[in-house]
Amino acid sequence: MSDLTIAIMAGGKSSRMGTDKAFVPLLGQPMIEHILARISDLSQAQTIIITNQAEDYAPLGLPIFADVIPHKGALGGIYTALHHSQTAYTLVIACDMPFINAALLRYMIDLRAEIGGPYDVIVPRDDQGHLEGLHAIYSQRCREPIRNRLEADRLKVIGFYEDVRVRYVDPPEWKKIDPQGLSFYNVNTPEELQAAQDIADK
Repeated sequence: MSDLTIAIMAGGKSSRMGTDKAFVPLLGQPMIEHILARISDLSQAQTIIITNQAEDYAPLGLPIFADVIPHKGALGGIYTALHHSQTAYTLVIACDMPFINAALLRYMIDLRAEIGGPYDVIVPRDDQGHLEGLHAIYSQRCREPIRNRLEADRLKVIGFYEDVRVRYVDPPEWKKIDPQGLSFYNVNTPEELQAAQDIADK
């Protein structure tokens, strides 16, 4: 049995979009449907959704979990995913990344067996040094460090990384698979949705 769960983070307020961005149409399909298609064959044991709007996501037919500790933002969502995951590792993906790349995700998944591991976090780092914490793999060993941060109300997603073993996936690695970095393209506004539409149309 696979020791990987995939958790889609759908807990944001979508305030800049004006409506739940997971369901905005892209090429005639809700954005979350594009994500589900791209993660459909990663040999995961289970795919779950982390959201406080269970009724909206119920038609997708996947297990849905609300925040274990409410009002703790994205870090609270990651903690909730790990809390409900029944596997050693959980791949966390934001619901607003329609161009995630299955080949890059497989590469990250395979890094769990790399000499030098095991790692607690496997996370891409972009050209500006920004860490893609909602496009990352977390081990169950992250639960206690995250819980400590939540209880202290220190909610920066990557804040607990200093307490665990992190494998950074830097541009020279991921650009071999995703040269334009479209995996990390977020859709937060109507303008970004239109840009995503233009990208998808090409």
